[in-house]
Amino acid sequence: MSVLPGRYGIRARGVISAATRHRWEQALAVPARRRADVSCLKLSQVAFVDVAGVRALALTAIELPGRLVVVEHPPPQVPRVLQMFWPDLHEIKLVPR
Repeated sequence: MSVLPGRYGIRARGVISAATRHRWEQALAVPARRRADVSCLKLSQVAFVDVAGVRALALTAIELPGRLVVVEHPPPQVPRVLQMFWPDLHEIKLVPR
């Protein structure tokens, strides 16, 4: 995980799973602390996000009412899990690969 230069947000790499969940959840707290209207998550170098990782993303977005989380280039399971469990979550905008 690293902070995106010049934007409010983070870049993640690798796999988001039980082994990395704590670090993922800590990284998701960064946009929440910045209080920006739009926060970006760049996931182009993430190969996989498990359901609990998508859940952490969704709960973070829900806790930021009136703000938008833009998820750039998510792995394919992210939009599928969001659609399955949070179909009306408008606080997340996905920018496909």
